[in-house]
Amino acid sequence: MFLGKYQHSLDAKGRVTIPSKLRDQLGDRFIATRGLDNCIFLYSLDEWRTIEDKLRVLPGTRADVRAFMRKFLSAASELEIDKQGRTVLPSNLREYADIFEDIIIIGVHTRVEIWALDKWDAYDESTDSTYETVAESLDLGI
Repeated sequence: MFLGKYQHSLDAKGRVTIPSKLRDQLGDRFIATRGLDNCIFLYSLDEWRTIEDKLRVLPGTRADVRAFMRKFLSAASELEIDKQGRTVLPSNLREYADIFEDIIIIGVHTRVEIWALDKWDAYDESTDSTYETVAESLDLGI
């Protein structure tokens, strides 16, 4: 399970260092794609196969499903970690997520998310009440 929050910056070549705790679970190769809420999703290859299985059974006759799959899959890239623990974020994903310099990398259960720092701060602040409401409604006992 991916956990934690880490602040980093992109270098001039669009590279980011993936924190070692997350890197150990992602592996040397992983998939990056367009996420929800204007962030980038990173999936280990094993988790990506699970996603593929879920996508395979979706009804291709629905226009909304086709649109989602086109955006999700056309944005996907297989990335590699270099010897310094860095990877290059593709420019199409950086543009989608408005990532230019300062970023937040978070672990979210089965995936890693990369956010522009300012977008994360706004999102984090706007969801404070949602956090409490959902925690109570799901009765997780936490």
